[in-house]
Amino acid sequence: MSTGAGRVTSELTISADGYAAGVNQTEQRPFGEDGGDGWADKLHGWYNDDDTATTDIDPAAAPGAFIMGRNMFGPIRGEWDRPWTGWWGDNPPYHVPVFVLTHHEREPQPMEGGTTFYFVTDGIESALKQAREAAGDRDVSVQGGAQTINQYLAAGHLDELRLHIAPMLLGGGSRLFDGVPLQHLEQVESRTAKNVIHVTYRVLKG
Repeated sequence: MSTGAGRVTSELTISADGYAAGVNQTEQRPFGEDGGDGWADKLHGWYNDDDTATTDIDPAAAPGAFIMGRNMFGPIRGEWDRPWTGWWGDNPPYHVPVFVLTHHEREPQPMEGGTTFYFVTDGIESALKQAREAAGDRDVSVQGGAQTINQYLAAGHLDELRLHIAPMLLGGGSRLFDGVPLQHLEQVESRTAKNVIHVTYRVLKG
């Protein structure tokens, strides 16, 4: 169970059958193979809709630290063989410490705008401890991908889960809730738009 001043939250866009990414993710296709039909753009297209995008966030309520898996950080597997700094350019959107789960050591990567990527090699508990210390009284957000969120759900560390559900079926890939034992979720908010359903769940403990 999570402890500390802030909550541990997570936010993810998924298909109606629960997939956050397709199979065979690469640098050219970060969300996996799409069969040529552009499903990756459709999955995340809601974010560009004026009536559904959630870009106006009170800075005081924004997370004080983030956690993500290495697959979300970039396409490199194995040892770090080049100076990859993420998908987001020189000024990533986080502006606070980001803790990246990996099996391979690497020095912290400072970026513009206050983001620094820290590479954690000793597991999800260590990453959460470091993120909580960095966040202070603010929330910690587990960004993804689905496998990373599943690990924190299974360990009982998530307090809130926010899902953006796109009206499409992928049928394979990286799926939310795979390998997660019984969880009790309380729906606290929902909102429907043309290309997405926004749902917020409280994760009940015990």
